[in-house]
This record gives sequence, C-alpha cells and structure tokens, in this order.
Amino acid sequence: EATKTVAGTNVDYKVVLPNGYDPAKTYPGILVFGGGPQTMGTIDRTLERNFQAEAEERGYIVVAPAAPNGELFFQGGERLIPEFLDLIMAEYRIEGRKFHVAGPSNGGIASFHVAASHPEYFLSVTAFPGYMWRPSNAKLDAISGMCVFMYVGEFDRYMWHNEMEKEAHYLSAKGTLARYTAEIGQPHGIATLTGAQAGRLFDGFEETVNGCSR
Repeated sequence: EATKTVAGTNVDYKVVLPNGYDPAKTYPGILVFGGGPQTMGTIDRTLERNFQAEAEERGYIVVAPAAPNGELFFQGGERLIPEFLDLIMAEYRIEGRKFHVAGPSNGGIASFHVAASHPEYFLSVTAFPGYMWRPSNAKLDAISGMCVFMYVGEFDRYMWHNEMEKEAHYLSAKGTLARYTAEIGQPHGIATLTGAQAGRLFDGFEETVNGCSR
C-alpha cells in the first residue's frame, strides 16, 4: 500500500507485484478500480477475489487506486489518472507504457470512462459488469481500438444487460474485438470470475497480443 500526490491530491493505492519481481524487467500492467465507493476496502476485496494470485503467477503488475476524497473515478477522480499513471511508470517498467484497465460494477463503469477519456494509456477494457458512463458514440469510438471484455450475471438487474449488450454490438460493428458474456446463474457479484476462475480475466488480457480488430 502506498500514496502518491497528484495535482495536490493524495491518491492511496495498492500494488501487486509478480513472484520473483525484478525492477530491471518490464511487465504488463493492469489498472484496477474497485466497485461501490471505490475505497481501499473494496480494492482489497477485488484484488483478493479477482487479481492478486493470477497476477503474481503470470507476471503482471497490478495498480489499484482508491477514490481520492471520495470522488469516484467517473465522477471527478478520473482527472488524476494520467499523472498518476505517469508516476507509476516512473517507478515500474510497464510493457509498452500501456495498461489493461478492469473492475467490477462501479469499477467497470470507471474502467470504460477512464479508457475513453485517456485512450493513449490503455490496451483493453474489462468490466464485470460495467458499461460506459454517459455513453455516446464518440466515447465508444475512443475505445474502439482496444479489446473489450464485458461480463454480467444472468440474474443481474437494472440496466446492466441491455446497456452492455448494446455497447458490445456497437463496438463489434466498428470491427473491435468486443465480447459480451452473460454468466449463467450469477447475480451482480460474479463468482465465476473469482479464485481459480479469475484466470479467465487474464486470458482476455493475453488475447490482446493478437490485436483487437476482428
């Protein structure tokens, strides 16, 4: 756990390093946003459930910031992300100087919003679930060069299914590798992407080496 000062604001975050981490080596990077209030508590749960074990084993650096002063990363906190990532990349060698971005629920929404706002920093977007905050064709076009992976529980409610499927269809029509998956028998909190099955998220990250156009 660490803190960086970005534009006069303290951003608390956690880093997961690969097993046998060598600071002289370059590693793929993942920016992770927590769900709900995006506090350090939600980050801890997301890292434990979905990212830590696989990242350590497969050789990824994971960076997971908490919402600064309670500003969610699609309601003001996103303004700090470019400088924050620049500071991270001054400390860690990130492959291609681009990240995968991922998260559940509000973390998924933040992932889409941040990727659309600062596309030069990202290779892929993964939401489980999540969709574009205040969607527009322009914002979806901004991520059309990335790989996009969208997961939603079969029994999730509200607008998750309809909005996610609509955005996946739009991106696919643009030639983007955009995959929408309904997880059978799952509610909003998707258990089929946790523990041993969290590797499915990383399989998506690794798929980006083949390109993100269909």
